[in-house]
Amino acid sequence: MTATPNPGKLLVSPKDHALIMIDFQSQMSFATKSIDAVQLRNNAALVANAAAGFGVPTILTTVAEKSFSGPMFSEITDAFPGQPLLDRTSMNTWEDAAVIEEVNRIGKKRLVFCGLWTSVCIVGPTLSALDQGFEAYVVADACGDVSDEAHERAMDRMVQAGVRPMTSLQYMLELQRDWARTETYDMTTGIAKKFGGAYGLGIIYAKTMFGASEGH
Repeated sequence: MTATPNPGKLLVSPKDHALIMIDFQSQMSFATKSIDAVQLRNNAALVANAAAGFGVPTILTTVAEKSFSGPMFSEITDAFPGQPLLDRTSMNTWEDAAVIEEVNRIGKKRLVFCGLWTSVCIVGPTLSALDQGFEAYVVADACGDVSDEAHERAMDRMVQAGVRPMTSLQYMLELQRDWARTETYDMTTGIAKKFGGAYGLGIIYAKTMFGASEGH
């Protein structure tokens, strides 16, 4: 067995997947208790801005936007100016013809999901995608549910079925992967400074005090 300096095939890259962001809407967030609403919006914004910055094809979908659930978080839509939202009636996004048409148009076998609620709006499409031969990843801390129990059991169910969990910061750093990639370095650290919590504060401190740069 010989090791080589190549990334594993299970790591995500900007060109190998599509992102599906589901039902980040006011009404859905009111009952979300497994994660603080501010943290949820922050994590969703980090994922959205990372995907937009790295050119990841992204599907934004809502449920009953005009009649019940309200608009998608502006932190997400601001990252994709002018992109239409696919509004549904189905709780399982995978059962919506317009969404599946877009999945097929993009043509990626690997899909990354996040949204509200974990036990319904994320379990449904991830398990459905797996059943049809797709790879499914879920950004666990950019999802939420009505209780810790609901979120955790949903994550357990998905992982047991073969869905691969990750976190919002992990998602962005996996897309960057090498600080020597100077063309996306400033974008990645800029997103981290804005949405990366304590990690972002560390970047601000290091760059302000020492002019530090991970790529050198």
